[in-house]
Amino acid sequence: MNEHDSERIAGVLEADGLEATTEVSEADVVVLNTCCIRENADNKLYGTLGHLKSEKDRRPELEIVVGGCLAQKDREVVQQRAPYVDVVMGTHNVGRVSELLEAARRDGPTMEILEATAAADHEAFPSALPAKREQGWAAWVTIQFGCDNSCAFCIVPAVRGPEISRPFGDVLDEVRRVAADGVTEVTLLGQNVDSYGRDLTLRVRGEHDGAPAGTPSHEFVVGEAWLTEREAMCASGRARPLFADLLRAVGSVPGIRRVRFTSPHPKDMRAETIAAMAHTAAVCEHLHLPMQSGSNEVLAAMHRGYTAERYLRVVHDARIGIDDLALTTDVIVGFPGETEADFEATLEVCAEAQFDSAYTFIYSSRPGTEAAEMTAAFVDHAVSVNRMERLRAVIERSAVRANKARIGRVDEVVVTGPSRRDPSMITGLTRHNKRIHLPAPAGVRPRPGTYVSALVTEARMTSLVGEIVDIGDSPVHRTRIPVSAG
Repeated sequence: MNEHDSERIAGVLEADGLEATTEVSEADVVVLNTCCIRENADNKLYGTLGHLKSEKDRRPELEIVVGGCLAQKDREVVQQRAPYVDVVMGTHNVGRVSELLEAARRDGPTMEILEATAAADHEAFPSALPAKREQGWAAWVTIQFGCDNSCAFCIVPAVRGPEISRPFGDVLDEVRRVAADGVTEVTLLGQNVDSYGRDLTLRVRGEHDGAPAGTPSHEFVVGEAWLTEREAMCASGRARPLFADLLRAVGSVPGIRRVRFTSPHPKDMRAETIAAMAHTAAVCEHLHLPMQSGSNEVLAAMHRGYTAERYLRVVHDARIGIDDLALTTDVIVGFPGETEADFEATLEVCAEAQFDSAYTFIYSSRPGTEAAEMTAAFVDHAVSVNRMERLRAVIERSAVRANKARIGRVDEVVVTGPSRRDPSMITGLTRHNKRIHLPAPAGVRPRPGTYVSALVTEARMTSLVGEIVDIGDSPVHRTRIPVSAG
């Protein structure tokens, strides 16, 4: 989510006449878009600000912006610890970065923190802003903002606000725009994409006489499928998520070859979503389903809303319903109160689920979360490190097994660029989100965004190796130049 916000901030500043640079010494404006989920995020921020202070002393005209989750949480603390920062802004107003810089030039250091994104203001969604995309063939598309869950370890609800879904038609309009620009892969973003649209259907269900004057039509808000369902029921309509409908609609947009999404929540994964993944050709055969723990006691303490048994049922249903599915997850080790028996349960679930890969983390306290108050139950760090090593061994076994199963298969690959380690090789991503390294054919260097067919010849722990057997058309990327009248 923060990466997408960064693209939008860069897009807004470029629309204001600035150009991107990777050298601080060349910059007129430095933006630090922070995340408070990662460990030691505050130390990294203030360490970076300390380095920037010397540059600011040398060039007083340099402007520094601090945004994102940590700014949303710490607010005045940023200004107190780094009074030379020009703008402190939160997660709900990335589109106002230019206005806030202008205010700082006029009035001095400026802070603007909004508590939530207005549900009726779809222009406040990051995806409604211009973007500076790092990859011309791929785009992030925000479908919801905020989160209504209360996971004990997570700070997101506090810094992102309550869950608000973007209107169905608004999402589709953006997908059509990026497809017209040459984007072929979109990733739908939300803190809990499974529940996308439930708030929209609740609102429309209460508007029996149609959309109020001056507001978007019901079809624009919830999509045609839900309205058709309501008419068939001859009733006000069932309030339900719209994510399965959205997957089908996005997957049918001309030019879109791949649809991904992150992140779903196991407690909200529905049969219709699995069916939409299976029957929509553009939706990739990859499901990232955060587990966090395999212990029912720990899951309850985390307030995750499901048991290990329920999680495994979702995994079973997804594997049965979606042919050739790749499954990845998140796991936290050493959550407060985790016993050896709890951890053993996590290992057992991981072994049964057979993940293709996993993001694994040792629990670290986040001020402002419920788990941060469980100090008496904190797990010794050395114990957590040992458990992490054991967990990785289980994950690595299933990852290697899954990668070896692909040897001899021909996979569709989108070229992402040259290999970082070997310039003679090119790198790409399969539909399963597996990285694959391919020798560049003699005299041919497929551009990033080109789709190729590759025969998998070797499996490594975190990647594949193969040979190109067919090269598709070169990508066509168009860049929209924002124009504003002054």
